[in-house]
Amino acid sequence: MNELTPGQLAPDFTLSETNGEAVTLSQFRGRNVIIYFYPKNMTPACTEEACQFRDYSGEFGKLNTAVIGISPDPVRSHQKFTAKYELPFPLLSDADHQAAELFGVWGLKKLYGREYMGLIRSTFLIDKQGRLVKEWRKVRVKGHVEEVLKAVRELEEA
Repeated sequence: MNELTPGQLAPDFTLSETNGEAVTLSQFRGRNVIIYFYPKNMTPACTEEACQFRDYSGEFGKLNTAVIGISPDPVRSHQKFTAKYELPFPLLSDADHQAAELFGVWGLKKLYGREYMGLIRSTFLIDKQGRLVKEWRKVRVKGHVEEVLKAVRELEEA
């Protein structure tokens, strides 16, 4: 698992967006970026997290901050998820876990005593120069988006 440290350049990647276009992390230089990795569309916790980012998207926008969701789901699943919950930010398909491995969020998980490889819910705040500012790993959804918004505000005030 890759270990990222604050101040380090975030690893660049290119993935397909909901509309099928390629999105590269470096194309967001000049803006702060929140990348949140989540396991699966249409599941309760992932839906709650996406809707919270949606509900705060105006606040993030005022702070010159883009939000990007990434999961292993295919583009078609992202299209349905985006439409159903009116998500105003891109969801990227990471079916081969390329970005997840770069950020060290593809790893061993346990559920009901069973071990398997999967995506570990995590969020990363990247500054306008493409450097990692803060990371949240093994995220619990409740209160998380507010915590991320607070960190973005602190970054903008610095």
